[in-house]
Amino acid sequence: MPADSSQWIDVLEDKFKYKLDHFVIPGHYSDDVESILIPHGLIMDRIAKLAQLITSEYDNERVVVCCVLKGGHQFFSDLVNCMKKALNKEGKTLPMTLDFVRVKSYENDKSTGQVHISMTEKELSELKGKNLLLVEDIIDTGKTMKKLLETLSKYEPKSVKVASLLLKKTPLSCGYIPDYVGFAVPDLFVVGYCLDYNDIFRDLDHICAISEVGKTKYAI
Repeated sequence: MPADSSQWIDVLEDKFKYKLDHFVIPGHYSDDVESILIPHGLIMDRIAKLAQLITSEYDNERVVVCCVLKGGHQFFSDLVNCMKKALNKEGKTLPMTLDFVRVKSYENDKSTGQVHISMTEKELSELKGKNLLLVEDIIDTGKTMKKLLETLSKYEPKSVKVASLLLKKTPLSCGYIPDYVGFAVPDLFVVGYCLDYNDIFRDLDHICAISEVGKTKYAI
């Protein structure tokens, strides 16, 4: 079932707004981000906790952990590494297989309203009867994930759960909330920890708010 607000960390813009010169960031981004919202160390600790929670809710059946590319790949990698060490509800390690899907809905900082899913018909049909865990970087309006879930449900997986590192607090939300959430973030366009802006900022470890300079410089 979807997470409730007591199960995630609520990032408030006025309290989680670290100065750039307090942390190490690549020099080529010094003018392109406004502030650091979530430092890398805090991200990693939160992922370790999410891994424990997620794994503890499965039994001994194999789980297909599916990365939503591109932004989700760093969260996916770190989450899976932590899940390998965690124990399921039977007190055992969790059997997993890994898969990937590319979902595209953004251009610049706006949703295009179109969702493109990369999996083939054969790949989708192989999900029938399986436990699927989708790993996403951020839920923004929720429309992209709802579209993906609608598509996947047609192929009759046994279960589908969603883990998202971030949930954006936006008035444009369709109301969708994933099963597992790391942080709820302000209604800002955030980058770093492999969240991108037109494929830029994936080499930034911290999660940051992009500046107007950065938006202009890297717009397409």
